[in-house]
Amino acid sequence: MSHLQVFDERDGTAPLLDTADGDAIAAELAAIGVRFERWPTRDLPDAAAILEVYAPEIAALKAEAGYQSVDVVALAPDHPERAALRGKFLSEHTHGEDEVRFFVDGEGLFTLHEQGRVFNMLCTRGDLISVPAGMRHWFDMGPAPRFTAIRLFVNPDGWVARFTGDTIADRFPRHEPALA
Repeated sequence: MSHLQVFDERDGTAPLLDTADGDAIAAELAAIGVRFERWPTRDLPDAAAILEVYAPEIAALKAEAGYQSVDVVALAPDHPERAALRGKFLSEHTHGEDEVRFFVDGEGLFTLHEQGRVFNMLCTRGDLISVPAGMRHWFDMGPAPRFTAIRLFVNPDGWVARFTGDTIADRFPRHEPALA
């Protein structure tokens, strides 16, 4: 289940807010410009059908925000490069465009750093999150990643992590998967 913890940026031990309520999560994230929605999930005939099954939602997002391309990313706990892939985004960074993900299955932890606070947002099946361009954040898929997500881009070639050099991510909780 989706879960949000909000911390003061100086203290990663005592959450100021801890909630799994979807409306509360959406309101808290909207206050910093992050879109969060819970979409209905659907049974998939097979993995190849993901984009077809979610075509209406994808089309609406493309029309609304000008996204030009879409793909699906999936990782499993036995992926041979899981540690390297996890480490790739564990440090605070920004992007030149929005980071949009819809979790078809599994989970991942987006941590956002904004307005003197740190927002640990555990996204799970059915969650859509859109982190605005330029927002400081990091992503943790956990030591045994298991997720499938639809990604939308204005320009996938422009989606490059720009690391801030701040070590803040090392002071906040990492993702320990709730799913087995």
